[in-house]
Amino acid sequence: MAKAEVKTAILADGLRYKTKVSGSPFTAGTSMGGSTMSCFLCGKHRLRSQLGTRKVIGKSQAVCAPSCKELDELLAR
Repeated sequence: MAKAEVKTAILADGLRYKTKVSGSPFTAGTSMGGSTMSCFLCGKHRLRSQLGTRKVIGKSQAVCAPSCKELDELLAR
């Protein structure tokens, strides 16, 4: 017996899902450079090729390269 396909539905108050599709919206691409990570500083998901590492509070973190603001300006063009 096959299961019926479940679709995402949000309750009227907008706070909870009645049903939710499994998986992540940030699926890995076909190549290593196609996957995404979030920037430690701005929180936006970027391609790994658009991120660099910087020491933040004594630990190396993935951050936008050259900076969050400059990358936003480049992508807006």
